[in-house]
Amino acid sequence: MSDPPVIIVGGGPAGMVAGLLFARAGVPVTILEKHADFLRDFRGDTVHPSTLELFHEIGLLDALLKEPHARLDTMTLNLLGGRYTIATMKHLPVAAPFVAMMPQWDLLDFIAGQGRTYPTFDLRMSTEATGLTFDAASRVSGVTLASGETLPARLVIAADGRRSVLRGAADLPLDDLGAPMDVLWFRIPVPADRATSEVALGTIDREGMVVAIPRGDYWQCAQVIEKGGFPAIEARGIAAFRDNVATLVPGLAAGIDAIRSFDDVKLLSVALDRLTRWSRPGLLAIGDAAHAMSPIGGVGINLAVQDAVAAANILAAPLAAGANPDPLLAKVQDRRWKPTTRMQALQRFAHQRVIEPMLRGEITRVPLAVRLLDRIPLLRRIPGRILGLGFGRQHVQSPLAKDFS
Repeated sequence: MSDPPVIIVGGGPAGMVAGLLFARAGVPVTILEKHADFLRDFRGDTVHPSTLELFHEIGLLDALLKEPHARLDTMTLNLLGGRYTIATMKHLPVAAPFVAMMPQWDLLDFIAGQGRTYPTFDLRMSTEATGLTFDAASRVSGVTLASGETLPARLVIAADGRRSVLRGAADLPLDDLGAPMDVLWFRIPVPADRATSEVALGTIDREGMVVAIPRGDYWQCAQVIEKGGFPAIEARGIAAFRDNVATLVPGLAAGIDAIRSFDDVKLLSVALDRLTRWSRPGLLAIGDAAHAMSPIGGVGINLAVQDAVAAANILAAPLAAGANPDPLLAKVQDRRWKPTTRMQALQRFAHQRVIEPMLRGEITRVPLAVRLLDRIPLLRRIPGRILGLGFGRQHVQSPLAKDFS
């Protein structure tokens, strides 16, 4: 009887990339995704240069960039009525020195299609994992499903997001760093006579903050609000909400009536946290299940993908050789801990120095750092590198099985 597969719970970027890399190495892997498809709106769309480079390393970048996307290599910010250029990625030493603004469902469908070219790749949609099974030695031995079925696993990888069911079932310790904000997601159509470039990626003013992500014929918008503040916004009514957005970002005013009711507005409860231990025998957590990131910088997808690559680099070859993965699991956290905590520290700094003063209406002048970045183009390379490549960047070292080459 053959060994059970590696089971990855969660078909987001972390789970799908990990599944692709394990299958590519000849490791039987089953990915469980609770939804019937990937068509969830209001998910992160920013595929940063560090992630694009990983696809380049396995020969898939050109194919990926045939998917619908917009390219962003320069970051602009509208702040207190002025427009400032604060970061550039054009100089980065990678094959694609830009952010690909790509709907996440297209990215995930692409990865799924590539995964299915390998016989050891099994993606099961509409399959919800609800808990874990354990053997007599308290090692995680598989997962339980909403259907009542149990699936045995050689290793379980929890990639089921910031509300991870599995990290709770595994009793992994969580450190909540706190977040002062929530985010409201909505879409605004682009008028036929306008270009998406007319609206800055980010706008901060005394009335609030809005991010407008270009998606071809519409902007995917995010308004930052005070943590727990959505009921008060609802109480003021949809007309007041539309007026606030249009006042803050006049370029969105022409399409603002597309928001007909609060049914067109989705609440994202922002979390910033991390597990202090990412594994136990038989289980490893990666991505948001291991460390929920703030939306600041749009880096969550890319940290999650880097986790997946690190996991495959450390575990794929030993698993393919039949080794016990348990002694290696802590090495994934060891490799990814410092990059995660450094990025979360930057996000907390942004919360304290930008978001909290903005929410209190205390931003009255443009910070010196923003003015310097706008005036001195060379300085823009620093935030561009941090946003584009992050910290502790991984490269694909997991093998390609000889039978597939």
